[in-house]
Amino acid sequence: MASDSRYAEQPPLEGALRMWGTIALSAATFMNVLDSSIANVSLPAIAGDLGVSPNQGTWVITSFAVANAVSVPLTGWLSERFGQVRLFVGSVLLFVLCSWLCGLAPNMTLLIMFRVLQGFVAGPMIPLSQSLLLTIYPKVMAGMAMAMWSMTVLIAPVVGPLLGGWITDNISWPWIFYINIPVGLIAAT
Repeated sequence: MASDSRYAEQPPLEGALRMWGTIALSAATFMNVLDSSIANVSLPAIAGDLGVSPNQGTWVITSFAVANAVSVPLTGWLSERFGQVRLFVGSVLLFVLCSWLCGLAPNMTLLIMFRVLQGFVAGPMIPLSQSLLLTIYPKVMAGMAMAMWSMTVLIAPVVGPLLGGWITDNISWPWIFYINIPVGLIAAT
């Protein structure tokens, strides 16, 4: 069987390229994990604004989580089909688009639909960010790279409710989704 060039090991990045790669991967991961918790404290405002009960408002969180859980196992197949970098960038850009649509949603049905889409495209982002991070660092620095990446995963769930509450109180709930747009665009470039 001939070797496939897609699987040829690439040399790790160095210097500024590695730094910017790390920032982009970490920003995308932070944005993804943040979105799993940022809406929690905004649910009463979202439900009230869209004219539904607080119990119905919980679907904003549940829909994202379920769709995310469904799409994570597809990451391997999708990355084989499209390539890791292409899939990662595509996931980030679609996540940004879905965030924008969530902020524009005029009713709960559309908001839940957009959150399902957002959760589905978010699924590949975390496993791919880990894989790509390990690709851009030499093997001897893999532990340090994963430690830096892990900080974003640990900090985002803490920042999410704080930021979500502040944004909802001082601006308006759609901005909990709009804040993903600049972060996602930077991470995708």
